[in-house]
Parts: sequence; structure tokens; C-alpha cells
Amino acid sequence: MSGLKEALARSDYSSFSRITNRIAKAIITGSYRRSANAWKLGEEGEKEVNDRLLKDYFDTGDLTKPYFEVLLVTDDPTPEQVRQGRNELRQLRRPEDPFVYETVTVPSFEEAVLAAVMNADLQAVIIKDNFRFKSQFDAPLLRTYLEQHMSQECGSLEPKDYGVALARVIRKIRPELDVYLIVDSSVEKVASHLDSKNIRRIFYGIEDLMEIHLALMEGVNQRYDTPYFNNLKNYARRPIGTFHALPVARGKSVFNSHWIRDFGHFYGANIFLAESSATTGGLDSLLEPTGNIKVAQEKAARAFGCQHLFFGTNGTSTSNKIAVQTIVRPGDIVLVDRNCHKSHHYGLVICGGQPLYVEAYPLTQYSMYGAVPLKTIKKTLLDLKAEGKLDRARMLLLTNCTFDGHIYNVQRFMEEVLAIKPDIVFLWDEAWSAYSRFSHFHRMRSAMGACEALRERYASDSYRAEYAEFKKKHGKIDPKNANLLDTHLLPDPDAVKIRVYATTSTHKSLSCFRQGSYIMVNDDCWESTEASFKEAFFAHTSTSPNLQLIASLDVARRQAELEGYELVGRAIELALTLRREVNRHPLISKYFSIATNAQMVPAEYRASGLEDFHAEGVSWKTIYDAWTTDEFVLDPTRITLLCGSAGFDGTAFKGLLASKFDIQLNKTSRNSILLQTNINNTRSDIAYLIKVLADISRELDRKLARDYDEKAAFDARVKSLITDVPDLPNFSRFHDAFRENPRGKTNEGDMRTPFFLAYDAENCTHVKLNSKEIDDLVRSGQAVSAKFVIPYPPGFPIMVPGQVITKETIEFMRKLDVKEIHGYHAASGLELIKPEKLGTNVRKNGSGSRRKNGSASRRGGLVHSSRKRSPNHHRRKVTV
Repeated sequence: MSGLKEALARSDYSSFSRITNRIAKAIITGSYRRSANAWKLGEEGEKEVNDRLLKDYFDTGDLTKPYFEVLLVTDDPTPEQVRQGRNELRQLRRPEDPFVYETVTVPSFEEAVLAAVMNADLQAVIIKDNFRFKSQFDAPLLRTYLEQHMSQECGSLEPKDYGVALARVIRKIRPELDVYLIVDSSVEKVASHLDSKNIRRIFYGIEDLMEIHLALMEGVNQRYDTPYFNNLKNYARRPIGTFHALPVARGKSVFNSHWIRDFGHFYGANIFLAESSATTGGLDSLLEPTGNIKVAQEKAARAFGCQHLFFGTNGTSTSNKIAVQTIVRPGDIVLVDRNCHKSHHYGLVICGGQPLYVEAYPLTQYSMYGAVPLKTIKKTLLDLKAEGKLDRARMLLLTNCTFDGHIYNVQRFMEEVLAIKPDIVFLWDEAWSAYSRFSHFHRMRSAMGACEALRERYASDSYRAEYAEFKKKHGKIDPKNANLLDTHLLPDPDAVKIRVYATTSTHKSLSCFRQGSYIMVNDDCWESTEASFKEAFFAHTSTSPNLQLIASLDVARRQAELEGYELVGRAIELALTLRREVNRHPLISKYFSIATNAQMVPAEYRASGLEDFHAEGVSWKTIYDAWTTDEFVLDPTRITLLCGSAGFDGTAFKGLLASKFDIQLNKTSRNSILLQTNINNTRSDIAYLIKVLADISRELDRKLARDYDEKAAFDARVKSLITDVPDLPNFSRFHDAFRENPRGKTNEGDMRTPFFLAYDAENCTHVKLNSKEIDDLVRSGQAVSAKFVIPYPPGFPIMVPGQVITKETIEFMRKLDVKEIHGYHAASGLELIKPEKLGTNVRKNGSGSRRKNGSASRRGGLVHSSRKRSPNHHRRKVTV
């Protein structure tokens, strides 16, 4: 930097340009992480940067010590003092140190916050007493942010409290960072301070620099350590005699083969050396972990902010079934978004829970659904309370974020639901956002982030005062009070139980092999639930899990803790860049556009009024405010590219991108495709996609300009895709044969009985979709689905077992132009339950007869008491 300034001062623009390029290259390539020579002005530094540019990223030779930076917050240091402090810490380096670090010094509270936000290389913060609050630089957005969102941490502070307050703020922004505090007096008093939980260790003055150095090393090493992966590497290096049932272990059956050695050469030796079906020799058991898997899961729980975390190796489809089966008992009511992943529906079939579908708002123009409004969920719970069935409402199951990027205000939803049912269990399917802990934006709208915030809120005196005022004004929750739907409801802090489960597809958003999944638990009643969780885990988890998959779950946690903040931020930046370039490009935007916040989230759910990430006047704080207040927000990394104006339906455009341009994606709708940026993407990827869209747009321009007939056909095609879209069918109802009280106001139903009725072909019939017979059955109310029918797109069940099929559903299916529909074969037709099987004996045929409340009833093939149950009563004796 000194050389840069000197070149500018002497008007040596050639040197100025050269040094600027050097700095840019060093930062882009990360060469400064590997050698201090990157910052030297001479040829040695130039060579260091250029060598890094030439290295292939598959190169295994570059295993130098990982580099990180330490933020040092201290009072107005002179440049000489900064250099002296840096040199003192450099002199403590030892050959055996696993890492190398440099310090970054700031003199104020505000600049420390800015550094935590902006500098992704930071892994630790050292806070020294006696620094000022305000920066010498103007930072109006930052100051407003601190006043509005960090007032509890920053309001009315004495200078002596700045250190502890700064630790709290940094933990809220980047909870993965290690924070150390150096004080000049009363170190014992600070050490016992309640808020020092945000601080890893407290030192008195600088009496022991070596201890500070060692603490820095140990703190980062605890995150760097991957107990299972490390052990697996050690296992692969050992000579092992294998007499168990896994021929590929050690690779001899592959590398000694005359016919499949190419298989071994393609994957390399390590993948075979690191395979075993044994759980001895330190490999541990996924089903009953006592060693390194147990430690790895504990590390992951700490990293992702939950009480317990479990590795799933059968994908989140299985993790979802485990979570559902853990909590839901036969006959329990589960409020569930019908558009959730099919694994949840199948999980309810398995455990005998009765789904009560809550509808998401439709985005008919794109043939997709959004998210479920809070008012819809509150009304459903109040209706259950009015009918005396609230005690049976066991779980609320929602997807966050949805496939198309709708993110709930999780904290607000949980708070108001708990006000009505204080012991309800939440299952948040967060398959698409395993990374949310490492984005300050996403974390506050995640399941585990909301748990932490609500626990802190309900433990505070200020909340008790707020609740007392609420109770005085509104009294007890009365389901007849219609005003409650528009009132922010507050739960009793003494009655509330925070019981939250989240499932994440780790392989979808972190560096993990396919099918890797995390099950996150934050449950106040875990002691009474752990046994049922283990049974569900045993029921669904393979006894032969893939060892490489377990190792990748361990490594994914390491990367998330050490560079997740940087990588997630980069993925968001790339998404925002793509949105801006496509929507502002004069040619591309004629045929393609990326759906904005306003297009994906109706105005009634956007109290902030935010319409687009790139609207005029929008800053990062505008977006942060929206994420704090709005009922739903749009995940910027979930990019709905509208292609109907180019004459493409989603499926056709997906096929074109794959076959002609080698661009892969996995979701489409009638007139759109879904793109996703993640930690794997680069700016080159974004540039290539933009070039492809520009090339396609130019070709369309040329084709339509020279052929009038082609233009007319194109316009008709566009109209059919954009204007003539079919209405989305809502869930109708379960047939009366599968409802305990057909006259009830709520529409929960027994899905298990019709599901298994369909196992006997004599109970079913097939009717052609375009036949008069299906129309007649629909009119009579006797068309009842025997199967889940799931068209792709849109990918949600438009029919479930036991559902009465309506005219709207039939019309939607007839307008579908997709090739893949699970549960339906055009040649045979829709599979329905025969009308004669829907009489009074249907429950006897399927899972038993229906009896009045208070007597024994049969649900899902199990006889159990239907008496009122204690909220914490998880299991009862059952007989087949």
C-alpha cells in the first residue's frame, strides 16, 4: 500500500496500475494466504502471485498451513504501534503451529462491527479495554442498523462496557468467531459476568502473549478438527485383514481384476482403502455412536446452533420420516403444507398421523405456490380449539425455504402459534438452506436461529411485562374472537415449550456427498422424546451407511464453520449480480426475466414494501429491515427465470439448456425454470449463463424478424404459456369415510386407511382422465383418489389417498403438458377407490370401525385409547 501511494504521489501511473493489478490478483487468487511474499513489491512477490494463478485446483501438493486473520480492537493505535503489535505476535509463531495468522487492527466499536461483516478471513477477535465507540468515518447505514436492531446490545453504554457489548454484537452477526477479551482491571468480575458467555476466554492485560497465541490456535483447531474424517484417513493407511462382507474394502477385488480395473483407476485407491462394513477399529457406529461419530455430531450441533444434531445418510427424505415418526402418534393431527416434499406425506402414512392441510397462497401465473400465511395457520388452530380438538394438534410442518425461495418469518410464526398451542412441535424442512447459520440474514429466519432468539426473549423481564400487558388487554385466547387473526399473539412464558426440529439436505448447499443430511433438534422435552427418536432412527437408517458420506458430513461442518460466511456471502452476491444483469439487459429482458420480490411475494405479506433487490434507493439495510419485519421474503439465491415470453415452457427450456449448452438445473414450472447459486458457483458460471441467454435472445430476434408466420405462431405460444394458465387446485377434502367427524369444521383425515386399501386391487378401479365416467363420478362426489398423484412440475401432490377429487383438479390435470406424473399412468387412468368400498364398513376393511369419542377406536391398524392426552405423553400401550 505504501508503494501504491508513493506511485500515485509521483504520478507514476504505470507503477500504480501494476501494483493495483498485483493487489487484485493476490486477493482473487488467495496467494496472500499461502505466503507473505505476495505483498512484496519485487519480482519475488510477482512470481508468488503468478505461480498461484497457474496452479490447478485439483493439485494435491498445495497443503500449506491454513491462513486466517485476527481482529484486534484497541484504542487509537499509531501506525508504529500497529506494526509493533503485529511483529510481537509473529515472533510467537512455532514450526508446530497448525495455522498461520495476521492481525487487523481497528480503533472503534463501529469499525470492529464493519470488520466482522466485511472481512471473511477473520476467525478470531481480541478486544482490549478502552476504545471509542464511533468511527472517524461516516457510516450512516451502520449507525442506523445498530440503533434499530442492536439497541439491546448497544444502547446507553458506558465505555467500560464496550468490550462485552461488542462481543454480543459480533456473536449475533458471526457466531462462529472466537472472541477474547483483554482487560486492565477487575478481570475476575468480568469473568463471572452473565454476558461473558459470548467470550471464549478473558485475559488480564498482556501478561502472557504466548497464552493468547495458543488460545487462538486452539480455538480455530477445535473447528478445524474433523474426528471422523481424520480417523478414516488413519484407517486407510493401516494394513487391514478383511473377513467381513464387503469385497470392495481395500480394493483388491477391483485392482486385481482383469475387467474392472478402470473402475478403480477412475476413483483412486483411497476410496477403497477407506471402506469397511465394520464398526470396530475406531470407525464407530452411526446407529449407536460412542466414539468419533458422536464427537463429530456434537461439534456439528455446536456449529449449527442446536442442542443435538444427527447425521442422516439416506437423504432428507428419510430424515423427514424420522422426525415425523419421532413425534406423531396414530390419530394425532398434523398441520401441514400440502405442497411440502412427498416424504412428509409418506411419513404421515407410516405413523398414522392425520394431515390437516393448510394452503399456501397461489402464484397461478407461474403454476406454483408460495408459502402458508400466518393467518391461515392461526385460524386452523383456533377452529381446532373451538371443536375441542386442539389437544390432538401435535405438529406444525412447513418448508423453509420453499423450493421457489419463499422464507418464513419463523420467529413470528412460532411465537403466535405457541400462544394458541404452547406445546406444539415444529418441524421445519430446511432442505435448501443448511448454510443459514452462516448468513446473518438467513439465520434470523431459520428454525435454530428462532429458537435462540425466542428463548432469550421469553427469559427477559421486558417480555414478561409485554405479556402482562397483552393478557390484560386480550385475556384468554378465545376462538370466537375474530380479532385474534389480526392481533400479534403472545405466549405465556411460563407455559411455553420450545420444541423444534429441522431437517437439512446438507448435500444441497454444503460440500457434502449426495444423500448427506442433518437432523437438528432443539426440544425442551428431549428427555422424554429421545427414546422414540432412536426407534425412528433405527427404523429408517441403513445398518450399512456409506463411510465416505459420513466423513463428508463431518467435513461439511468444518468448512461451514471456517469459511461458510465467506462462501454463502459469495453465493448471494452472484445471485444478485445475475438478477441485475438479466433484468436490466436490453435484449435478454425482451424474452427472459428473473422474478422479483414483488412478483413472488404479494404486497399483503411485504410490510416493508420491498419490491426488488435492485430497486432504486435499496441498500443492504433496506433488505435487512424487510427480513426483520415481512411475513415472507425471497431468498436471493433461488432464482425463478421466466421463460414463457421466449416461447419456452419450463421443461422444454430445461432440456435445451442441458442438451445444447451443458447447463443443469432441476426444477421447472409451466413458464419458468429455477436456477440456484450455491457455494460451488463462480463469476465465470454467471457470465456463461448470461452469454447463453443473450445468444438465445439474438437468435429469437433474427428468427422472428424474417418470418411473419413464425411470429404469429410464437405470439400464440407465448399467450398460451403466460395468459392461458390453468388455475391451481386447492386441496378439497377427505371423503367422509376417512374422517372421524364429517360434520366438523376442520378437515383432518385418515390417509393411512385409503393408502393401504389400494394394496388390494379389488378395492380399486381405474378411470380414464378424459372419460365421461370420471366426470360423472366427480359430480356425484364418489371420485376418491387411491394414490398420491404428483406431477413434475409443479412437484406437489394434487391428489392424496382418500381425497375427494373435484372438477378443478380434473381440469388442471387435463391441461398439464408434463411427461412425469407419479401415481398416474395415462394408459390405465386414475386409480380410484371403488364407490361401493366407501360405505360404512370402509374403516373396518382398512383399519377398523369408527366409534364415538371416549371409547376405543382404531386408527391406522392400531387400537388405542382416544381419551385426552397429556401434552408430554409420548407413547401409549398399543395392540394390533
